[in-house]
Amino acid sequence: MSNPTLVILAAGMASRYGSLKQIQSFGPSGETIIEYSIYDAIKAGFKKVVFIIREDFFEEFKSIFEEKLSGRIEIDYVFQKLESFTEGYKIPEERTKPFGTAQAILCCKGKIDGPFAVINADDFYGFDAFQKAYEFLDAKVQPNVYGSIAYKLSNTLSDNGSVSRGQILTNSQGQITGIEERLKIYKKDGKIVYEDGNEEVELSPDTKVSMNFFCFAPSFIDLCEKEFKPFLEKNINDIKSEFLMPKVADTFIKTERGTIDVIPTDAKWFGVTYKEDAPVVKAQIDKLVADKSYPENLWA
Repeated sequence: MSNPTLVILAAGMASRYGSLKQIQSFGPSGETIIEYSIYDAIKAGFKKVVFIIREDFFEEFKSIFEEKLSGRIEIDYVFQKLESFTEGYKIPEERTKPFGTAQAILCCKGKIDGPFAVINADDFYGFDAFQKAYEFLDAKVQPNVYGSIAYKLSNTLSDNGSVSRGQILTNSQGQITGIEERLKIYKKDGKIVYEDGNEEVELSPDTKVSMNFFCFAPSFIDLCEKEFKPFLEKNINDIKSEFLMPKVADTFIKTERGTIDVIPTDAKWFGVTYKEDAPVVKAQIDKLVADKSYPENLWA
């Protein structure tokens, strides 16, 4: 089996954030969040990274990353377009946004022929997560066995308001049976709660949640292709519909094609959704640099 590849989802429109957050600088030497992920991935053993981007971002991405990463890791690019793999379907003129993360993975068809991990461009995952992912991809992943990095809920919360998280449900073998979306999770009176209608339900700090960090075999790309046509048949005229990676992963489980193992990590996650998050992320990275978890200049 070929060496594991890191796939970075970076084709988002960043509409809520208001700018191309994937390439905003946060580190003391101008590093982006993506660079911290790649630094950790290289340290864990990854030898190749594939950026999934919009084609009009290509030159900007190259100018930021290629000189820094040259000689450290192999780089490749995949362009996600609205019309990618939609042959035979008429896309409504009002739709401008591509069809989501599973379409992005489908765009990797022909580019990836071995095991791969998938992450978001605007999330900080921590070294332990990359190390666990590499070990799983190197030793355990199969066409019918995937993995999902699972974070402790307490390591993903914000001090600036509520968050939504996907609670991972498991069986006795440590395999995922489903992911339940929990809305409006926040800290209250020393506890963690989420809102279920008018009721506040307490969650354990150790509750396992998914942060969209998956470990797949190439068979997942084939499954995305198989599932995309039925999705388009049903949703082509819904301009807000999205063909999402967790949904295809859920289909993989529910149709008994295979299993998805939980890969627990103690790493702390943080990310950028709104502009107000940027100072918090910068402070978190500054602290990690001060603690010597990362050098002041990643690529010096």
